[in-house]
Amino acid sequence: MGALAPSLRDALAASAEYELVTSHLSALLLSYPPAFIFVHDPENARLTASVIRANLETLAAQNDSSVNVTYACINGVACFSPRILFDTALNALARWTPDWENGALNWSPRADGRRYNDNVDAFVHGIQSIFADRMAASTRMHSTGKGKEKAAPASQPTNRMVLVIERAERLKDNVPDLLVPLTRLAELTQVDIITIFISENQWQDIRPPLRASPEPYYVDVPFLSKSATLDILTAAFSPSASRDASGSADPDAYHPALKPLYAHFLATLYSACGPFTHDPTELSYIAAARWPGFVQPVLDAHQRRSNSARTNADDPMNGIDEYGDGYGGDELRPPSEDVRLRLTRLFTPSFTAALEALYPRITHAAHWARKHAPPLDLLSVPPAHAAQALQAHTADAQTSTSAGLEALPRMAKFILVAAFLASTNPARSDLRMFGRGPDERSRRRRRKVGTPRKPKPGTTGTAVKIPQRLLGPTTFPLDRLIAILGVLLEENDAETRPVAPQYSLPGEYTEMEISRVALYAQVMELASMRLLVRTSPADRLDGTPTFKCGIGYELAGKLARELGIILNDLMFEPL
Repeated sequence: MGALAPSLRDALAASAEYELVTSHLSALLLSYPPAFIFVHDPENARLTASVIRANLETLAAQNDSSVNVTYACINGVACFSPRILFDTALNALARWTPDWENGALNWSPRADGRRYNDNVDAFVHGIQSIFADRMAASTRMHSTGKGKEKAAPASQPTNRMVLVIERAERLKDNVPDLLVPLTRLAELTQVDIITIFISENQWQDIRPPLRASPEPYYVDVPFLSKSATLDILTAAFSPSASRDASGSADPDAYHPALKPLYAHFLATLYSACGPFTHDPTELSYIAAARWPGFVQPVLDAHQRRSNSARTNADDPMNGIDEYGDGYGGDELRPPSEDVRLRLTRLFTPSFTAALEALYPRITHAAHWARKHAPPLDLLSVPPAHAAQALQAHTADAQTSTSAGLEALPRMAKFILVAAFLASTNPARSDLRMFGRGPDERSRRRRRKVGTPRKPKPGTTGTAVKIPQRLLGPTTFPLDRLIAILGVLLEENDAETRPVAPQYSLPGEYTEMEISRVALYAQVMELASMRLLVRTSPADRLDGTPTFKCGIGYELAGKLARELGIILNDLMFEPL
């Protein structure tokens, strides 16, 4: 399960929709729960799983309760094999954390090293052993607390275990044989254990055939409306949100006095991003990237006023509203309506850009916030020129960010240039553009000259060919990239190489360079930086990996000039 920010998780748990679910489950778990519960949330199953996990933590921490709750939360995506599922569940129920110093051993009640992950029968015995240990520990604690008196059996708390499986629909694809045993876990183990499935799909889509699983107790999570989503995001506004979002955010950005402005900011953000996503976690991630820049002009104006008040304490003009925000003084207060409207007009176009970059996780929120930070004292700029000043500052920041490619290693720059050529040139032109030697150019066959076709009425008769650089980069296999890289290294890197007398044959040094493991590691590092875009699945072992170039002609030309490569001579369609 992915961990949510504490402020957002608390706001979700306090909302009316999720409070209904948690109170319902709490009442069931503390009384006489069914053995199998199915929680259906078609929109935000991840949020529901996080809220249920927080609720189980609260129930497990209650010492005065009549039920001792022990829980385990596992993910159906991460547990893609039976042994991983068994080990994860048993370790969580036993509160056992594997340690690398001790060999990363899984939980085992005895020193004989007995394994409980071989099959379902061993897993059932493992749950029974954990439950017996919990019963023994609870009995010892209860008898110690009562002193010499013998406690009544009815006064002893009930030990109950809960197994929560998020993304339960993946069990049908990964481990279909475990669906029936997991739903009948209480029947197989003969202990007090409840299985909870959390899924975006309905139970009818997951149910095993022939009615092998029992009918679950259904819990449907209500949809989050726009007002409910905005209330949750607004309730998550706290000084700790700056630490949750990014360590570089200004602590004053989440000052309580700015909460009304934050509510208006969220309403505008939801209007821009709502047609594409209304997941509170995604909206909070985008808001964490845009809010520090949105509120920075207000903080700059406040800082300027504070400095002026300290330096000119005796000046009678200190109370004049110099920045047009409707108030003066040293105390941070909500901005005026005019300032709020100015900020909304200035930053609303950037909400779509933030959605396009952050929703698919093309970049990090902190990195995007640094690139789109506003200039200092933006409110002091006349309103007619504020938009141009903001755009110019953002363009300068992006230019300086692209200039960071100069810090890449020399081999990485060669790889990027080779990737640009592989994405721009068609594969059939490689022999003509990069072939060297007596057979570098294949003989062109004379085309048969026939009678030209007459163009259709209303057409010019000729198709307009669009250059590949305007259509975008094409995919290429890794071996083609390495072949082009070898040609570039052989022709443009020979003078900078160290002396290596053991490589006497032409091209022998280049063959050694392109076969190094460090070269493949550099390709993967560039892919992680999104300078190369991997198009083939990362978990696929058969076949050659395919990529696309992530830089444009300007950056490729800049790198080529730095390396001494004439880029236009190697392009099939030069500029």
